[in-house]
Amino acid sequence: MSSKAEVQPPLPNVKHHHTTHVHHAPQHQPDLSSDFDTSLPFRVRKFLHTYGLTPPVVEDFDTQLQRSELTPQQEITPLIYTPTVGEACLKWSEIYTQPEGLYLSYKDKGHIHSVIDNWPKHVEITVVTDGSRILGLGDLGINGMGIPVGKLALYTACAGIRPDATLPLCLDLGTSNEKFRNDPLYMGSRRPKVTAEEEREFLDEMMAALTEKWPGIVIQYEDFKNPFPALERYQHTYTMFNDDVQGTGAVILGGFINAVKSTGIRPQDQRAVFLGAGSAGVGVAKQLAVYFMKEGGLTEDEAKKIFYLFDSKGMVTMDRGDKLADHKIYFARNDNDGKQVKSLEEGIEYVKPTILMGLSTIGGAFTTPILERMGELNDKPVIFPLSNPSANSECNFEDAVKATDGRCLFASGSPFPELEWKGQKLTPGQGNNMYVFPGIGLGAILSKAVNVTDDMIYASGDGLSQSLNDAETKAQWLYPDVSRIREVSVRVTRHVIRAAQKENVDREMSLRHLSDADLDRYIEERMYDPAKERDLVHQELEELLNGETDVNGKL
Repeated sequence: MSSKAEVQPPLPNVKHHHTTHVHHAPQHQPDLSSDFDTSLPFRVRKFLHTYGLTPPVVEDFDTQLQRSELTPQQEITPLIYTPTVGEACLKWSEIYTQPEGLYLSYKDKGHIHSVIDNWPKHVEITVVTDGSRILGLGDLGINGMGIPVGKLALYTACAGIRPDATLPLCLDLGTSNEKFRNDPLYMGSRRPKVTAEEEREFLDEMMAALTEKWPGIVIQYEDFKNPFPALERYQHTYTMFNDDVQGTGAVILGGFINAVKSTGIRPQDQRAVFLGAGSAGVGVAKQLAVYFMKEGGLTEDEAKKIFYLFDSKGMVTMDRGDKLADHKIYFARNDNDGKQVKSLEEGIEYVKPTILMGLSTIGGAFTTPILERMGELNDKPVIFPLSNPSANSECNFEDAVKATDGRCLFASGSPFPELEWKGQKLTPGQGNNMYVFPGIGLGAILSKAVNVTDDMIYASGDGLSQSLNDAETKAQWLYPDVSRIREVSVRVTRHVIRAAQKENVDREMSLRHLSDADLDRYIEERMYDPAKERDLVHQELEELLNGETDVNGKL
């Protein structure tokens, strides 16, 4: 009996991959960030027409590395993004010097594609905001451009997405901030915010124009006052996600998984109080509910009952007497027997929670009595004050440690310093979205995903929870050291790709046949490394000097 030889599927070329870097124009116009690398020798600078545009020194990589290491990454990150980016956005129109992204105004409706066509580079990922809810600072209009700029810088730093393939995008749809509308320095339209219907029509045109210009582009929404309509409308049609809702939920999920395991309390016995029932709070709660269903074996109704959401009017219930926003209804309690809990203090006594989370942007809302009560109720209370920036955090690390005698499992949205406590150095966890959104974006790009599914988002948080090394696990850290962020991003990216494959939304089929180790190497090879840029330009220049010709026989 004869049998045909088994046909092996094609494998991606991992060993010989390099980034396309073409400089064959007779008069090169410098446009890549790597064209201004201070390690390039003079003849390369002359070839690139950047000679004289950089200081007259040729540095080696050790010198460049020494300069970059003058400030540790954990100190640089807050300067690139939260909390510093909030201050930059407040003053954006005052400190503006040069364009750093693309602006689309409501008056461009009807010809958005022609405006997008002005962007000169190929784009793999964009971060888009309308500036209507910047951190906890309110509607900043076009001053919100600092958010996409900072966010995409982290895509490059954390996941190695080439900076030249990113697009910061700010929508000028008016602003409800009357102060800005009357400020002569404000650089946006001096009109009230457009209506929800007008915004939807504008976004429809924008989404179509972006994907027509760059098929396969990953579109991340950021800091929209109401993120749910766009997420629900586009997530099954485009490769898009919302970091405020999904990214926040995923990064908190990563630390939460490790915290819940550390408590030793069964999933069905957990009780979580959330201060803040806005889009971020509901998004986080939904991600955590999925965890209890997947890992704890609870039904959806059982998982929902773990969560007690509180807003400015108290505990969110179906019979509270006010009209609830649509996104609050999912977790609204219907088992309160008519009892209305008006304050967080009352809520702690009513629920007796094992978990206390804050997404309220109310600085200091977790008072010392509340924190002390959490310590009395639990051996290892889970305390996550997640609001940004630092001034809006519900409590700080030191207050939580002191009030719980050092027993709390703590993570915050903003950074706090380490603390010496009874002879031990305690390190606070920070649930910074930079742990997950770079991997979500890179995973979608590399897998050529047609959508970013809920399971891909969940996978990013699950991958993050598994990224602690032995030392971090022994020290009971909830998040890995930020100095290992690229290593963490590789794992998160791999989990995202595997989820895309499982749901059949990937188009890069060759990745399906790679082992996890080979897929990790594949991901690492495709991460932008500025140290490799000089070698690529050297190689191209050598080809030109050696007389190699193109298909037309020209140098």
